[in-house]
Amino acid sequence: MSTPLDEQQITVSASSLRAMRDEFQRFLMEYRFGLQEIETKISILREEFHEMHDYNPIEHVSSRVKSPDSIVEKIQRRGIEPDFDSVRAHITDIAGIRITCSFVSDVYRLFDLLTAQDDITVREVEDYIATPKGNGYKSLHTILEVPVYLSTGRVDVPVEVQFRTIAMDFWASLEHKIYYKYDRQVPMGLTESLREAAETAAALDERMERLHREVHGEQGQASSPSNVIRV
Repeated sequence: MSTPLDEQQITVSASSLRAMRDEFQRFLMEYRFGLQEIETKISILREEFHEMHDYNPIEHVSSRVKSPDSIVEKIQRRGIEPDFDSVRAHITDIAGIRITCSFVSDVYRLFDLLTAQDDITVREVEDYIATPKGNGYKSLHTILEVPVYLSTGRVDVPVEVQFRTIAMDFWASLEHKIYYKYDRQVPMGLTESLREAAETAAALDERMERLHREVHGEQGQASSPSNVIRV
């Protein structure tokens, strides 16, 4: 007895959805492995500083891979073609890691140490510490590419790596909560208060940097990375 057409359609639809799900999982797997590669490199640097030096520049590390919903929303918002090749080419922050440091000099020092490794390719740098955003936001944003070796061969995976000081991270966390509460329509008074708070955080970073140099010497001097082009 033949299968009714509507049941055939349901069967084909379910099979297609499973195939799409599996393909999407394989796609995200690349970014998860790329993130693990960067995390391992940071972990090694962190442990070396802990064992061999009297000072560790890394305070905290957090990471994430964007959810499927978040990726789809970004595809729609930016008008990207909904295929994996287009997404790979145009969305570079699917995998992301944030490194919180004690001082501004630590940010640049850690960036230099990480990007000096010969399997890391620097794709993009946005230095919002040297040139803060209009709202006062400060951070070093980078897109680093790392090779991942799968059974099917090598895949070069972009990972967004953000470097911040403790003060920058505290301010950014508060700013994010306020913008979320007001659905990005923040009253002018609060916007100005946030900008003033960013200036206070920057002043604190500068003061702590001076104290740091007094204790550890001029090697604590902060300077922007010189081996990359900022965009």
